[in-house]
Amino acid sequence: MSIITTMLRQTAVYWPVLLGRDRFGNAQFGAAREVDVRWEDVQEEYVDALGTRLLSKSVVYVGEDLVVGGVLWLGTLATVEHLNEPKENDDAYEVKALAKLPNFKATEFLRTCYL
Repeated sequence: MSIITTMLRQTAVYWPVLLGRDRFGNAQFGAAREVDVRWEDVQEEYVDALGTRLLSKSVVYVGEDLVVGGVLWLGTLATVEHLNEPKENDDAYEVKALAKLPNFKATEFLRTCYL
């Protein structure tokens, strides 16, 4: 078992952002699913896609590719309150930036999400 998969001991719910907007101009989200994570409530500086330096609310490590604009919430599908409205859940945050770090052999990647 790799160190990357070993460290992902928590569960979060992830809603991917879909292309297009609803009739009110709001983002639309795909079906919620669980992902293995390591969630740290820590403020860390990151740079967004426009080159602006920002401060995160949380940093979440995941073992798969997620997309900027998606929403993460620490918990399980069984305990989520608003399954179809991700941003209505307390402590659900939008993924603002991503980073990807390979292991030494470049066979696995640790992905970092800045919320």
